[in-house]
Formats: sequence, C-alpha cells, structure tokens
Amino acid sequence: MAFTKSTWALDGSNFNSNVPRIHKYTSSTDAIATMNTAAYFNDVSAEVSVGDQIYTIDSAGVATILYVLSNAAGVVDTNDGTTLAATDID
Repeated sequence: MAFTKSTWALDGSNFNSNVPRIHKYTSSTDAIATMNTAAYFNDVSAEVSVGDQIYTIDSAGVATILYVLSNAAGVVDTNDGTTLAATDID
C-alpha cells in the first residue's frame, strides 16, 4: 500500500532543532516490513531529520520504533525497527 498522511503526527513535546523528534504513524493496511522500506515516508521528508524516531503501529497492531537513517533529495530511509514486546504476564 502507501503512506497515509492522515495517520501521521508529530509529538508536540519537542521543538528543539538540536535533538531528534518523535513522530507517530499508524497504518491499517501496511505491515512493518512495508513501512521500513526506503522511500515509504517520502511524503513527509520535509518533516523528518536523520535520527528522528517514528513510533508505528502496523496493520497487525504491532508497535515498532523506527529511526531515520537518511533523508536526502526527498528520499527517507529508516532502520528495520525495534518491535516493542507485547508481554503481559499478569
């Protein structure tokens, strides 16, 4: 599928340009394997910088944190991501 701008948000708690920002994104149609592909976040290339984190929820409801590896000429590339454990032992 494709990136959907309507489910993208910037965490408003950090507006210092000297530190990475945290963004949030949810996709009801894409798995993390699609979202962590180079160029997926190109529509927001003007809003992200190298080192920014993107907190994602994919189509299966899995939470993953990506970070921006590069953003050059409008092409955004992220790492593969760190999936948050869904452990609940109680």
